Amino acid sequence: MEFRIDRNALTDAVAWAARVLPTRSPVPVLGGLLLEADGEVLRISGLDYEASARIEVGAETVRAGKVLVMGRRLLDVCRVLPESPVVCAVEGSRFSVTGGGARFGLSVLPLDDYPALPPLPEVLGAVDSEEFAAAVAHVTVAAGRDDTLPTLTGIRLGLDGDTMTLAATDRYRFAVRTLGWKPEAAGVTADVVVSARRLTEIARSFGRSGMVRVALDVGSAGFELAGMRTTVRLLDGRLPRHDKLFTMVDPTTAVTDRAPLVEAVKRVAVVADGDSPLHLTFSDGSVLLQAGYEDDVASQRLPAVLEGADELTVAFNPSYLMDALASFDAPVVQFRMMGPGQRAMITGRTAGDEPEGGPTHRHLLMSVKPLV
Repeated sequence: MEFRIDRNALTDAVAWAARVLPTRSPVPVLGGLLLEADGEVLRISGLDYEASARIEVGAETVRAGKVLVMGRRLLDVCRVLPESPVVCAVEGSRFSVTGGGARFGLSVLPLDDYPALPPLPEVLGAVDSEEFAAAVAHVTVAAGRDDTLPTLTGIRLGLDGDTMTLAATDRYRFAVRTLGWKPEAAGVTADVVVSARRLTEIARSFGRSGMVRVALDVGSAGFELAGMRTTVRLLDGRLPRHDKLFTMVDPTTAVTDRAPLVEAVKRVAVVADGDSPLHLTFSDGSVLLQAGYEDDVASQRLPAVLEGADELTVAFNPSYLMDALASFDAPVVQFRMMGPGQRAMITGRTAGDEPEGGPTHRHLLMSVKPLV
């Protein structure tokens, strides 16, 4: 096996495939990347027990063949190669990487012990990669971090006709984002849970490259775009539905600019130790942020518009509130509040009115009862 390739193209491809490699594994070959050269294509593949990745890049094949080498070591080598064309070849029991006067020899792993890459599930449709990445980022902040409750560490991926729904919750907050997508056939439906960490990595890795093909079966999800293909094992269980939880009757509504509110939350939360809440008192024309008790206190007042009450005070975990506000891109945020210690819905606005058809990104927080 021997091939020639651009240094940057090789580095980017190795880095993309190496994302799925396990940090530690009792099976040494799972730390390897499979390189296959044939014609004008180099395929690089990696997998562990939860995910797989394969990418195709252009290369000039001198001798067709395949080799299995330690993936992270190969990535380290690629990153320090000089800026020049690279020649890679199997020489006996070593894989040589040569470029710009530098030469590396890496030991090869046994190909016979390497598992077959899982096939891509049935493709159900496609979604814009940039919008998909933004939607995943909007909801992943609400996903759980407790591995003893694995389902809550995932993102619900729901498909219903031409609408895709992403949702995540850790029981204290609940984020939902809907977006359009292009199903392969009419009547496509699905409701699965994908690891939030894995789905975030996948969405980010595709960048702004076009339309991502989405594939699903009973046990895995697959995503494919421009020579890049990845699969991930689905999580067991189902996330709770948000429909009834998000229904609010006669809420008190407040609207304020998002960026100043984010800065104020950061500033005032400095004195909020541990689980100490941050209080927001909405009144006619302003919102007062307060945190801390007795010795260390902080406050800041910002302009706001309140509807449905003369005054309302709600309190939130500062980190949860900060995560929620930071997940929005809109210049203005709206709070719909049921009262102290009850649900509060945050949505974004791009102008004075809500978007047609209602908000596509919603973040629900449970407020805590303010101390008297």
